[in-house]
Amino acid sequence: MQEISDFLLGNGLSITASNLMAAHSAFSGEDPALARKLLDRRKSGQPITQDWLDQNRTADGLQESVKKIVGALETSLESFSQTTRSAHAAAESYNSQIAQQVSSAPASADPASMVAALEAIASEMIARGNEFASEMQRSEAETQKLRKELEKARHDADVDHLTGLPNRRAFEGLLDRHFREARQEAENLCVAFCDIDHFKRVNDTHGHDTGDRVIRAIADSLARITNDNCHVARQGGEEFVMLFRGKTPQEAFDKLDAVRENFGARHFINRSTEEPMGQITFSGGIADVFAFANPRDALKAADEALYRAKEEGRNRIMLAG
Repeated sequence: MQEISDFLLGNGLSITASNLMAAHSAFSGEDPALARKLLDRRKSGQPITQDWLDQNRTADGLQESVKKIVGALETSLESFSQTTRSAHAAAESYNSQIAQQVSSAPASADPASMVAALEAIASEMIARGNEFASEMQRSEAETQKLRKELEKARHDADVDHLTGLPNRRAFEGLLDRHFREARQEAENLCVAFCDIDHFKRVNDTHGHDTGDRVIRAIADSLARITNDNCHVARQGGEEFVMLFRGKTPQEAFDKLDAVRENFGARHFINRSTEEPMGQITFSGGIADVFAFANPRDALKAADEALYRAKEEGRNRIMLAG
């Protein structure tokens, strides 16, 4: 574990539970894809940043976890099915034995002997039935446990661990669904990109832990305006992506600009040094999805509007087109 901690610290990464798990998975062989990427990254001389680790760990490590759980679940279900088949075959065998015992008994047979033979078969049936019931209960309990683990793994695969927001992968699914529904219902649909201004300067001056705190603070501010028709996700690094359904571009602008203004009025303090950090702001770009050929083009337009906001001085929201 000390080796893993040294690896994280040596690359300027936080010693968080998530980072420890990711590095442990790579070093222990549980996540060979991540291990290969780490080695390639080091050989090329490129930095291993928090954002790089987040993006590569989530895609491969959790996907492997899901595969393992699915495999175990399939094995458990097969075991359950096998037990059911065995119980069914045993029941048919006992029914056959009882029928044979009754049909083959001579008319002069001693009733007590017949009863004793049937009791023996019944006792064996009860004993085997109890065994099957115990095996089926065990298989059912194991299957339920695996299903819960699978549900959690799938949930984790769609969540950004730092902010608790949906990640880029989850957002793409949300965008596809809302695009189909909004088009069918003839509703407005807008997308937006937001990016923290001068974030590299925050990291370089105050450290990555403080940078992570700033990312979480903006994530919380954006999340406060979310509902069933407004979603925010972490795109990666210091960038967020949003979806506004049922809002015109101007209405989406007003909501996002209010968050920007309120956030810019806050004053952050470096908790390690108690040094004031001054004003921290973000910029954004918004695009009307149905003004473009498809949602991907709208996302590109929102990104270009964000770039214009940066060029024109930052701490502002721009509408595409």
